[in-house]
Amino acid sequence: MAVPVPPSMIPAEPRTFDNPATGERLVIRISGAETGGQLLVFDLFLPPRGHVPAQHAHPTQEERFTVVDGVLRFRVGGRTIVAAAGDTVRIPPRAAHWFDNPGPLPAHARVEVRPALRMEELLEAGTLLAHSGRFARWHIPAPAALACMLLEFQQELAVPYVPPLLLRIVLRPFTWMGGAGPARRAVET
Repeated sequence: MAVPVPPSMIPAEPRTFDNPATGERLVIRISGAETGGQLLVFDLFLPPRGHVPAQHAHPTQEERFTVVDGVLRFRVGGRTIVAAAGDTVRIPPRAAHWFDNPGPLPAHARVEVRPALRMEELLEAGTLLAHSGRFARWHIPAPAALACMLLEFQQELAVPYVPPLLLRIVLRPFTWMGGAGPARRAVET
């Protein structure tokens, strides 16, 4: 069930992240700092044919997407779920997932992430990376930048079906190739 956001908890000017690589617009409604790290709530706006860059997982976090307007299509594990306004899709920790907007109109969903961890920082770093132009084809960051993000946000973001230790071993050399730019600066400020 979606958590309603009390008006008193909505900041006068919420933080907004516009990702030019994916078309996503994220509006933070309740930050992890406001909930002692227990919850992050944001609105996701996704244009037609917009999608997240790649299938991914969150090692210890649960995500809940409540569609407010439009349609979102999720691939969770081996299942496809099409959610319309009023539907809620729960993504459990460690579940490989991907989503897009297959509809002709923009989609809007309220997203809850539990626990918040550093997810807001990850969203900001991804947006800064997209603005830097350091993206390869298919909305995916260039290898060195992606390696830095995956290593920096290991608690929040994982590559499905790849053991974390193996991923760290494979990614570490890419960080030496100059990938510490926008993604690293985003989390250092």
